[in-house]
Amino acid sequence: MNRLSLISSFKNGRSRLKDSYCTRPFKLANVGIYRQDPALYLMVMSSSPGILDGDHYDIDVRTESHSRLQLQSQSYQRLFNMKTGAQQQQRIHMEAQSVFSYVQHPMVPHENAMFKSHTVAHLEDDCQFTFGEIITCGRKHSGEVFRFSKLHSITEIFHRGKLILKDNLLLQPQLLPMQAIGQMEGYTHQATLLFIHTGAADMESNMTALRQLLEEEQGIVGGISVPDARCLVVRILGNGGEQLYNCLRKMQRYLWQPAGVADETLKTATT
Repeated sequence: MNRLSLISSFKNGRSRLKDSYCTRPFKLANVGIYRQDPALYLMVMSSSPGILDGDHYDIDVRTESHSRLQLQSQSYQRLFNMKTGAQQQQRIHMEAQSVFSYVQHPMVPHENAMFKSHTVAHLEDDCQFTFGEIITCGRKHSGEVFRFSKLHSITEIFHRGKLILKDNLLLQPQLLPMQAIGQMEGYTHQATLLFIHTGAADMESNMTALRQLLEEEQGIVGGISVPDARCLVVRILGNGGEQLYNCLRKMQRYLWQPAGVADETLKTATT
């Protein structure tokens, strides 16, 4: 059982780490580099080479009102050979007028890996939530292409206690060929970005900007859906983890900035 919990607060015009607790292998590092930036930037670090058979990761994040928290992952997350499987639970609680953003490095499942991830986010009014994850085929250059047993990722988003979005992704290459229609269809990597805003946000402009960033990428296919007036879902298929990660980070940077600054950020990213 590996635990990590943290609370971000807002005081004297800045977001701060109010409280944190972690067990091995977790460690938190403050990676904010600009004094004039009042947001809180934390990196989730791990002394483990990856997720091992029988591991249970338990992560709890709370953002208090007006705080802005951006989490970053340390590196690619390796899922090692398993017999019984491993799991991860993430709980995010966002108070009114807070911001949370987390785009994770790609997961690399080794042969026979079995992993289930369940993320639940509870949002109050006027919250901004960005969450991205990438799943690869495995160690492609070692010949382990879709040799893992099972990957199951569930993400549930609640607003005022009501479910507004559920993303349920299940990959079982040994039961269903990944090249089949409706699966990966010739691609080896998949990225998902969820953006939820429970306040007054111009989702049409956000969707147009994200589509523009998608169109600049070569060798991928992607799409954006609007399952709810408060939600955008971006899905991308490609063949390189680094490309998809950089693409999601560009989208994250756009969504992270206030509206006026975001437009300038988009112009910079596209020139």
